[in-house]
Amino acid sequence: MMAATKRIAMGVMATALVAGLAGCAGSGTGSGSSGSGAEKVGKGAHGPKEDAPAAAPKSKVQLIGDGSTAFTGVQPKLPAAERLAPGQKPPQFVVFSWDGAGEDSQKLFSHFREVAKKNNATMTYFLSGVYLLPEEKRNLYNPPQHSAGRSDIGFNDTKGIRDTLTELRAAWQDGNEIGTHFNGHFCGKDGGVGTWSVEEWKSEIRQAKSFVQSWKSNAPALKAEAPLPFDYDKELVGGRTPCLEGQENMVAAARTMGFRYDSSGVGNQVWPKKKGGVWDLPLQLVPVPGRAFETLSMDYNFMFNQSGTTQGDPAKHAYWGNQMRDGLIQAFDRSYSGNRAPLIIGNHFESWNGGTYMRAIEETIETVCTKEGVRCVSFRQLADWLDAQDPATLAKLGTLGVGEAPKESWAGYLGAAASPGKPAAEPAGKPASGERSAG
Repeated sequence: MMAATKRIAMGVMATALVAGLAGCAGSGTGSGSSGSGAEKVGKGAHGPKEDAPAAAPKSKVQLIGDGSTAFTGVQPKLPAAERLAPGQKPPQFVVFSWDGAGEDSQKLFSHFREVAKKNNATMTYFLSGVYLLPEEKRNLYNPPQHSAGRSDIGFNDTKGIRDTLTELRAAWQDGNEIGTHFNGHFCGKDGGVGTWSVEEWKSEIRQAKSFVQSWKSNAPALKAEAPLPFDYDKELVGGRTPCLEGQENMVAAARTMGFRYDSSGVGNQVWPKKKGGVWDLPLQLVPVPGRAFETLSMDYNFMFNQSGTTQGDPAKHAYWGNQMRDGLIQAFDRSYSGNRAPLIIGNHFESWNGGTYMRAIEETIETVCTKEGVRCVSFRQLADWLDAQDPATLAKLGTLGVGEAPKESWAGYLGAAASPGKPAAEPAGKPASGERSAG
């Protein structure tokens, strides 16, 4: 089963304001199955005569490789990115993202897919490639600076892979993004991702792709399962590194392999810019109500600051969850009424401190995603929108500080910054030069 050891690789940032970096721990022990997906078409009014079978339509599914993935056309529910008209107030973007996304017995992947649908939201799911690799095939993974078959988050079993595939299919069809959290989640100085070279990162990225593209070969018991409905070479445009380590070399590798953004950094609630040729969309410092410091906009960081352990005092669970929810909503409010910078939030499918952070995230989604002018989107959708904007508009937005609204109206502030509004030709794909993915 995925992560039989269920180990969490946790990094700690030595900063007064930011304690702890994203540890990934998921497992694949839930239940569920996927449909075979063969569409049947009956006879139409102008079909063949009664005793002849109707001709089957040409399939829209174009299998790739061993049939683990397939091209099925343009992703459903992916909105066109439109350029702001001169003087138009920017939307308030919020990105909810999940590190190491996989479906296990907690069924949090499937739960939050439904939460998103109910609240008009799409999200980014950063898949760990080893969650589609069976334990018995672990030696197919050759992690940089470690022996073959090593992983700090384990691998998976047939049931866990099947359940995760079911959620990945449905998530993509709902308009969500499937990014990457890479593979073995190695942190720290002893062979951790922060010590990897550019070439080692290229190897890790190739392997993360290959496990998604070849799960049928690696798990023969699943050969009859439907393919993932996307070409992962085109779908994979970003991600987040384990423990937020190794960003510089990872981006240097990933930008040559089709990646467009990275979410491995630490930043403030200001408008994003490109860094190393890709959009830098970092986790952000947000308020911790009742405390004199801010922490990163991630469940792990709130947990680290509150209890320092995943199993803290049960009497404080409700308070800690409320503190995280209220901190995220305060961060939202200062952008919403201020500079309108996108709010970036990271999470894990975990029940740390009694599941209080999962409740906090769900209540945050329900509070912010239903407000006027708010778009809860994936990183890919945010990158599409940023690419569609006039650079002069983005430059002017970038002059606003955290929570800072224009002194005049938005119409006055951006009235001369943008050229006439027009939609992007299509949702931005991978640029010819390539960009990034993350974990």
